[in-house]
Amino acid sequence: MNNLTKQFAPTGAMRVALNHGNRVLVGRDTGGKPKGISVDLAHALAAHLSLDLTFVEYERAVEVSSSAGADEWDVCFLAVDPERARSISFTEPYVRIEGCYLAGPHCKATDAEELVASGAPVGTVQGSAYTLTLQRKPGAEHLVIFEDIFAALRALDDQEVAAIAGIGSVMANEAELRPGSRVLQPPFMEIRQAMAMPQGRPEASAALAAFLTGLAQQGTTGDILEAHGVDRSCAIVPA
Repeated sequence: MNNLTKQFAPTGAMRVALNHGNRVLVGRDTGGKPKGISVDLAHALAAHLSLDLTFVEYERAVEVSSSAGADEWDVCFLAVDPERARSISFTEPYVRIEGCYLAGPHCKATDAEELVASGAPVGTVQGSAYTLTLQRKPGAEHLVIFEDIFAALRALDDQEVAAIAGIGSVMANEAELRPGSRVLQPPFMEIRQAMAMPQGRPEASAALAAFLTGLAQQGTTGDILEAHGVDRSCAIVPA
């Protein structure tokens, strides 16, 4: 086993962390097996490296990021954030995802700026990329942190919060289930998703970055996005 293989798969198979909290990137089929953009990218990487692949499944991004030093996984898919970068080595981003507010029927704000200025309570999910960003923005004092998106949605339905923060396309789907609710514009952030490894694996991190750049330049990343219903224009292609 050469050094690169040891860094990618120290246990013999490459362990890839999946964050089921991001429903744009990963989901489950009718049999409960993982599927989605992250899954396809992981298989492409394993084939490229001629490595066996195993998935380590998590329900929230914070569970992935907080376990970076626990030797539970070798590669993950997370949004780039400076707080996470203390323990995780990120590639350049490969896809843009909008972060948006879902306002409940009882919310009077007409756009994102008005919502923040109103001081109304806004729900958000612990440890998510958009929460980490919003905690650094004006209005952070009005955030209400929930364990997961389901708890945040329940709070919205119970009028405990005026709106919740989340991934734009997911918020749009939830709005369709709630008459009178709507996604506020403009998006409060552009969530840039990348692949990553725990810090301390420099050779593998460089190889991962080169692999993902090549995939984007070949158009394969765009093909994978389209196959899962995401517009290929959301792919980030390095110059």
